[in-house]
Amino acid sequence: MTDTPPPSSTAAATPPFEGPQADERDQRFMRAALEEARLAEAAGEVPVGAVVVWNDAIIARGHNLPIRSRDPSAHAEMQALRAAAQVVGNYRMPECELYVTLEPCAMCSGAMLHARLRHVVFGATDPKTGAAGSVLDLFAEARLNHQTTIRGGVLADECGQLLRDFFRARRRAQKADRATAPLGIERGVGPGAEPSIEPTSIEPTSTEFISAEPSAAPGAEPSSDSQGKTDA
Repeated sequence: MTDTPPPSSTAAATPPFEGPQADERDQRFMRAALEEARLAEAAGEVPVGAVVVWNDAIIARGHNLPIRSRDPSAHAEMQALRAAAQVVGNYRMPECELYVTLEPCAMCSGAMLHARLRHVVFGATDPKTGAAGSVLDLFAEARLNHQTTIRGGVLADECGQLLRDFFRARRRAQKADRATAPLGIERGVGPGAEPSIEPTSIEPTSTEFISAEPSAAPGAEPSSDSQGKTDA
């Protein structure tokens, strides 16, 4: 999804990546990513959102959609990158930045590096599948042929709380379903059942979204790697 025509200039001005001016700018764009995350939540997806910025303007948006689209690659970052590439007219986007509410997984981090993004900013960390420093750091791998600068922790509390609230509500709903279901029938089990994406435990922290072990139910959606993010 795009909401801003591409800038007329092909040479992007270098934005500030440090200091008070950078803080205000990063928070502004992260709030736009949070708007996308809430759209994912409204659709029943794990609430993660992303925006791509070029010349200080948002040119593409995306939110988590792997469940509804039945596409394991449909993470927020991937959706935003695909839309941005159409706007830019190239799969390489060296003048663009990406903002996402949750630390990107290995798949999304790899796509960002292939896109040659200049800068990436994320909100909450993901210590189970994060590939920007939590589990591994692809952005610090000097052997890769492109380096993208990265910043984490922008509006981390707000981004993480959205995820924790989502999974608490999902747990309550599943508990209620189990209490009212006929004996031997559980939500998320059996032909045509909606897969469960709820983690078994989430410990709230000020800066982290904690994912948990995948559900053992046949066909269950893996616990949240963030995007549904669970398988990332």
